[in-house]
Amino acid sequence: MEHTYQYAWIIPFLPLPIPMLLGVGLLLFPTATKNLRRMWSFTSVLLLSIVMTFSVNLSIPQINSSSIYQYVWSWTINNDFSLEFGYLIDPLTSIMSILITTVGIMVLIYSDNYMSHDQGYLRFFAYMSFFNASMLGLVTSSNLIQIYIFWELVGMCSYLLIGFWFTRPIAANACQKAFVTNRVGDFGLLLGILGLYWITGRAYSYFSSYTLVAAGIFLLARLFPLFIVIPYIMSLISLIGIITILLGATLALAQKDIKRSLAYSTMSQLGYTMLALGMGSYRAALFHLITHAYSKALLFLGSGSIIHSMEAIVGYSPDKSQNMVLMGGLTKHVPITKNTFLLGTLSLCGIPPLACFWSKDEILNDSWLYSPIFAIIACLTAGLTAFYMFRIYLLTFEGYLNKVQKQKKKKMRLLTLLTTDNNENAKASFFSKKVYRLDANVRKMTRPLITINQFDNKNTFLYPQESDNTMLFPLFVLALFTLFVGAIGIPFNQERVYFDILSKWLNPATNLLHKNFNNHGDWYEFFRNAIFSVSISYFGIFLASLLYNPVYSSLKDLDLINSLAKKVPKRTFWDKIINKVYNWSYNRGYIDAFYETSLTKGIRRLAELTHFFDERVIEGITNGVGVMSFFVGESIKYVGGGRISSYLFLYLSSVSILLLISYFLNQ
Repeated sequence: MEHTYQYAWIIPFLPLPIPMLLGVGLLLFPTATKNLRRMWSFTSVLLLSIVMTFSVNLSIPQINSSSIYQYVWSWTINNDFSLEFGYLIDPLTSIMSILITTVGIMVLIYSDNYMSHDQGYLRFFAYMSFFNASMLGLVTSSNLIQIYIFWELVGMCSYLLIGFWFTRPIAANACQKAFVTNRVGDFGLLLGILGLYWITGRAYSYFSSYTLVAAGIFLLARLFPLFIVIPYIMSLISLIGIITILLGATLALAQKDIKRSLAYSTMSQLGYTMLALGMGSYRAALFHLITHAYSKALLFLGSGSIIHSMEAIVGYSPDKSQNMVLMGGLTKHVPITKNTFLLGTLSLCGIPPLACFWSKDEILNDSWLYSPIFAIIACLTAGLTAFYMFRIYLLTFEGYLNKVQKQKKKKMRLLTLLTTDNNENAKASFFSKKVYRLDANVRKMTRPLITINQFDNKNTFLYPQESDNTMLFPLFVLALFTLFVGAIGIPFNQERVYFDILSKWLNPATNLLHKNFNNHGDWYEFFRNAIFSVSISYFGIFLASLLYNPVYSSLKDLDLINSLAKKVPKRTFWDKIINKVYNWSYNRGYIDAFYETSLTKGIRRLAELTHFFDERVIEGITNGVGVMSFFVGESIKYVGGGRISSYLFLYLSSVSILLLISYFLNQ
């Protein structure tokens, strides 16, 4: 095993040749590189699969031994300072490497079909491969400076991916906002690293097995042994976590964009991980990070499949294809996507025996031991999670397809996205390249979206169609993870059956709320706690069904107030509260308005003032000196006549006057 660890340094470098070769190829040989586009996607998946296999190979012996391997190269500058870089392989690194690679492989396979029509196909795979390499480098880093370098690379990749469709104003603004906010946070991180070096004299401290990997949560967990000796820091982390939980959940309540709703849901669920870290429940934080990663990956890829199918109806417009107002009734049109999306939704709601149930239930139980106030907020948010997730599900899959109903009334002509083929044996080849007509425009595609056999002419479909198998395969795999990954952390030991693989993997794991962490509870305690949390989730699901299920509600335009007004004759105090909550959520907490008022407008006023000062004062002084020099020069040039004798006379006269003045002054 020691021999295998010696080659672990290759983990972050294996995906790296793809973006490098693609960059060189697109610059020097663009035509040949684009013609081999599918080869690049296959190679990306292959290299990441090798990393996944290697990570699994490293992790298997660590389940029982919990061994740690660190290799460091040192470059000594002088006796007082040296630069160190290396890699750290421990159980946490192995787990997170598996997490990154498995999800990354599914995203790459899924994107091969999802991005097949896009001109930036190769650019996307270059960005994704570089992102995977940066994340793997972040996981295996052995010191803070190395972490900071890979952290910046991850931020750069995020900027590139967020602004991938940079011609869209929304994407361009979003990536700029991400860049600015990351610069502020990264500067604080750099100050923290420098402060730690100033205090300890070493910025290259050894990291134990207390590690995580998920953006900022990864950094918090890396420094977890340092934070646990500072109670105020732990309290601050838990406070930020509970605020994030509630804020993300309330912002997701009334969104119409399906991807935005899932994004705010991610924000809320990461808040649970932050809360667990602040409480000292390190294992629960890591457990929820793993279960949530697979469940949310399933939901995001499922939403992409929904968007992909809706483009057959509304065209290639994110404002329409991602709008849940135009969806509904997709159950019979995209049944596989619907079933996998429902599975991810139930998992995120905390319904047993799916993955997120086990981790979220553990965090809720620990929160009662830490702070009853935090526990009440966390449980309330669990109900809100079930509410807004089933709101997304019901608006998307139940009822009738709203866009088709509106188009039938308005007799609008639909865009042609789906093709038919009169060849009985025709199949869409994985490497096929054909030209398909999209309305009046011609777009090159590597494969058709769907092929209907035994038809004599081409028809335009009024309804969405299920995604291709290349997109459905990752959904199926992630659904299996959502079903079974929770088994690694089942938190009880009964009749000599030890289920908790995660605790064995992380042994020794720190839990400030359970000093005797190896003493697991029995079935009775488990069911007592689980019934309470599951009941809250079912209440949220029931409330969402009552308001958004078309069988029980006339809610067609997502206006919660109109629906309640039909049930309650007179407006009450609760109506006003619901109205406030709805407006808060729909306007995204007025955060953008706050930034616009306090920051954007303030910076613009400062820029205008600076521009005025520069134009009128600085340039005024410079221009004034220039104008004065011009007039002085113009006036002097008329004094001289061009005769040398006149110049000599003027010179001697001036010297004589100066000598006379000095003579009289000396007297």
